[in-house]
Amino acid sequence: MPYHERDYLMLSGIQHFYFCKRQWALIDIEACWKDDEATREGRLLHEKADNPFLKESRPNKFYSRSIPVSSRTLGFSGILDVVEFEKAEDGIRVEGKKGLWRPHIVEYKRGKEKKDLCDIMQLAAEVICLEESLNVSMSRASASPSANVVPSASIYYFASKKRITIDINNELRASVQTAADEMHALYREKKTPPAESGKHCTRCSLYDICLPKLTLKKTAVQRYLLNRIADSVLEDNTIEDSVIEDNL
Repeated sequence: MPYHERDYLMLSGIQHFYFCKRQWALIDIEACWKDDEATREGRLLHEKADNPFLKESRPNKFYSRSIPVSSRTLGFSGILDVVEFEKAEDGIRVEGKKGLWRPHIVEYKRGKEKKDLCDIMQLAAEVICLEESLNVSMSRASASPSANVVPSASIYYFASKKRITIDINNELRASVQTAADEMHALYREKKTPPAESGKHCTRCSLYDICLPKLTLKKTAVQRYLLNRIADSVLEDNTIEDSVIEDNL
């Protein structure tokens, strides 16, 4: 369903959501944040990519930085690191440029390639937001070349110095939409999911705020307290009955 602008969530939030739903909720719903070495380093590495005044161009190619985008279908808005525009017959028109240009997103990440899909989910969401903002189709409409077809986007990992190109297919798009709808449902309810403790917790800057082990034990603690209260009530009643019997 289309979302109203006032309900838009942060585009980058889908990366947090796919990594850990509780982490996303702590950031976007409860407004919690804590920097660590990794987040500080990532912010420094993004400074160049996010600087809109840095201009780079090559023959038949130019780069735009810090492009604001949004999507009504996802209910997301955010800023893209870098979009490459390459001259192409199946491209789009760009204001101030002659000819047709094919846009290609490049998202920058500080670490290495991840085993999960959290970075790829963010990239796919960025593609959907960009195509809506430019009012063009960036999906592969058919096997044959056609106008405005840009079926892929890239992630550049600083640690490994690798640029990975991802095919933004329909299956990936559907997964992004499903995640977006769940994020909006949780946000409307102001509901923070319980922790799912695992190896990923050691990579989270919010570990000391989240306290996943305590969260997981919450139910057990509540049950323990209720049992203690019940035992105490039973004990008091037993003592009271004994006193009554002695008085008789």
